[in-house]
Amino acid sequence: MSDPTYTPPKIWSFDAENGGKFANINRPTAGARFDKTLPRGKHPFQLHSMATPNGVKVTVMLEELLEAGFEGAEYDAYLVKIGDGDQFGSGFVDINPNSKIPALIDTTTTPETRVFESGSIMLYLAEKFAAFIPKEHAQRTECMNWLFWQMGSAPFLGGGFGHFYAYAPEKYQYPIDRYAMEVKRQLDVLNKQLANNKFIAGDEYTIADMAIWPWYGAVVRNTVYEAAEFLQVHEYTHLVRWADEIAERPAVKRGLMVNRTWGEPEGQLPERHSAADFNQK
Repeated sequence: MSDPTYTPPKIWSFDAENGGKFANINRPTAGARFDKTLPRGKHPFQLHSMATPNGVKVTVMLEELLEAGFEGAEYDAYLVKIGDGDQFGSGFVDINPNSKIPALIDTTTTPETRVFESGSIMLYLAEKFAAFIPKEHAQRTECMNWLFWQMGSAPFLGGGFGHFYAYAPEKYQYPIDRYAMEVKRQLDVLNKQLANNKFIAGDEYTIADMAIWPWYGAVVRNTVYEAAEFLQVHEYTHLVRWADEIAERPAVKRGLMVNRTWGEPEGQLPERHSAADFNQK
């Protein structure tokens, strides 16, 4: 165990060994590190992603659109192995200069449209298909409130609590306690909202649910971090009810499989090019 106290130097310097599980890919600079052309399929949307919570948001939404009968939402999903640094290839950086998954290309526009950041992708698709986003002003605004709540809150859950509790090379009480307190506060926010609402933004299933579920649903269902007991997630009964109900949606079950390369083999679909791909599972 290293010294738990730390005095920052006058000028920060990069240490390639610092970063725990992700030390091999973390750098303080942006941009492509090597040349690599992205593969291209035949469908209107080309998705390059991995089944992390941010990636699952988009595959769930695409599958929900297809489930709802929007044939124009057909897509090819290509795996980006972020642990191997695929996101730093020149082709991927061209569609997302921030080198983060997911990234999407809409081939139906002229010129083609690149869309990056999961929240931006979800809003783009919702507006393009006029689906899973309320039309009435007040309800739409409430949906946006919760969509952006997720974008601002999840970094405390993932990069904060998840990192220090599950991924950091050493465990320290201060950051774990600090982020556990914030995560429990966020769980309570959601639990109180769901006490009087079937879905996050009201009676309608929206992109707010699709954005929040892969992060917070995973925590209360103990599929990430293995922290359910530590956080006593069973106390958030309305949130647990919602998380379990969302998990039973057919499109959600499919979306969870896409670009996944871990877990049970029947739950993995590293690439997706047609609905028939799921029939092999």
